[in-house]
Amino acid sequence: MKNILIPTDFSDNAWNALLYGISFFKKTHCTFHIVHINSVNTNASGETAMFLSPEVLEETLLVESKEKLNELMGKIEHLPLNVKHEFNTLALYGFLTDHIKSQVKEKQIDLIIMGTKGSTGLKSVSIGSNTGDVITKVHCTVLAVPEKATYHSIKEIGFPSDFQLKYNLKILETLKDILLLKKSALRLLYISLKNEKMSAIQEKNKALLFEHYKDIECTFHLVTGKKIDESIQCFTESRNLDLLVMVAKNLNFLERILFRPTVEKISYHTQVPFLVIHES
Repeated sequence: MKNILIPTDFSDNAWNALLYGISFFKKTHCTFHIVHINSVNTNASGETAMFLSPEVLEETLLVESKEKLNELMGKIEHLPLNVKHEFNTLALYGFLTDHIKSQVKEKQIDLIIMGTKGSTGLKSVSIGSNTGDVITKVHCTVLAVPEKATYHSIKEIGFPSDFQLKYNLKILETLKDILLLKKSALRLLYISLKNEKMSAIQEKNKALLFEHYKDIECTFHLVTGKKIDESIQCFTESRNLDLLVMVAKNLNFLERILFRPTVEKISYHTQVPFLVIHES
């Protein structure tokens, strides 16, 4: 039984992420823990506002949140019945990442599913500040679902890497589970920014990946480009990839792909879901 956490703000984007998760795990026994977190506000000076008393919380914010969660469950009940799926709801008040960390530990969460809105209207993080915070601060695998993504069979999974780090068994097995579940092919991708050759360490790490996935269709692709994110976007579109996988351990590489200071272009992840795997 998988335990899957789905934070929601009741937006169409969050609903789409929930639908994607339900479809993705259609044949898997799952418990979906849907949580709405009323975030702590800050005042104009940037200081954290005072916490509300439990009484005020129960009579205002949490009552409204529970009503909306009940409405959400009503929408879920109108979906085709899947006896393999269970749903729990929870309303909380406080700091988003703190509560998510607590829920991951308490509910033994295997995966977090969150919606992303791309870079439209955002100036700091191209995938959205909440999703970005969870990816970088919560040690749990995250599936980020773009607002326009719809689920279809996962035939090819892209795995961009700089091949500088050796991945541990948990990371490799998490990816292998998905590859076997979806009967997908794996496409390893290396971006050569200056047309340089891979080092001995990179070649060794590449060989280890091929060894681990020797029973799965796995191919290596080298792309030369000036920018990592644009090169990955081109590769994703040319191969018509269905999912991208990244490793949180390789944070420098991850940040160069996902986090950008400007919003000049909406990157590939506004259309293709991506999975960020943590070691623990």
